[in-house]
Amino acid sequence: MWHQEEIHLSERPRGFHLITHELVGALPWLAECERGLLHLQLLHTSASLTLNENSDPDVRHDLDAFLRELVPEGLPYFRHTLEGSDDMPAHVMASLMGTQLSLAVRSGRLALGTWQGIWLGEHREQGGERRILATLSGQD
Repeated sequence: MWHQEEIHLSERPRGFHLITHELVGALPWLAECERGLLHLQLLHTSASLTLNENSDPDVRHDLDAFLRELVPEGLPYFRHTLEGSDDMPAHVMASLMGTQLSLAVRSGRLALGTWQGIWLGEHREQGGERRILATLSGQD
């Protein structure tokens, strides 16, 4: 079986956002898959996807704080500044974190660990709506 869907996420503030339930809710055909792989590709260059802690929101806060210190705005050697002071740091963060995930599917559900969830990393102050291309391959 093959399915593909483009998922539209509403605009979110800068930071990390748990989006697991929103993604699963947009993929009803996931329940038909006995075993397979779900590939998620974020169609943007200034945001990211990652798999991490799904329970304590402090983890999302702390990772955002770490990245802001690691890649601050206003570094004197950044030349790409036409789109705002947060744009080039956002590109660096997206490259560091990644924009794709491949997740196992088992018995119609994502095979996630107990404390794992899918995060959207919004690295711009106003990044706008984000799109994710979800592709499932597997057996029903």
